[in-house]
Amino acid sequence: MSLKMTRDELTRFLEQEFPQVAGDFAIEEVGDMRVRVRLLVGVRHLRPGGTVSGPSIFALADVTVYLATLAMIGPEALAVTTNCSIDFMRKPTAGVDLIAECRLLKLGRVLSVGEVLIFSEGLEAPVARASLTYAIPPK
Repeated sequence: MSLKMTRDELTRFLEQEFPQVAGDFAIEEVGDMRVRVRLLVGVRHLRPGGTVSGPSIFALADVTVYLATLAMIGPEALAVTTNCSIDFMRKPTAGVDLIAECRLLKLGRVLSVGEVLIFSEGLEAPVARASLTYAIPPK
C-alpha cells in the first residue's frame, strides 16, 4: 500500500478539520505505515509539578495514530478511536516537546491498529507507550 497523503497534506487537513488543536502538533515525518509527530509543549499542557499532563500525552498518541492512518487511506475525517491502552512509564522532562513515533501494525478495510512510543526530547528512553485502534468508516 502506498501513501495517500503527504506531510504537508496531513498538516493542512489537521488545520482545516481540527483548528482547535492543530497548532499543538507538528508532523515531522511520514512514511509507509509510520509517522512521527511532535507535541509543541506549552503551559496549557502542564500539570502541577511542571510535567506534561496525561491527557496531553494521550492526545499526542491519539493524533499520531489518526495521522498515520490517514496517510495510508486518505482524508477521512470520520475515522474514530475505538480502543486505547497507554502506559505512562517515566516523567517527561519539564518544558520540552514530546515526540511520538507511530507504526501501524494492521491496516484493514474497517480497522487500523497502531503502536506509539512517546519520547521527551533529549531522553533516550520512552516516557509512554500506547496502542490504539481506529475504526475506518465504510466507503
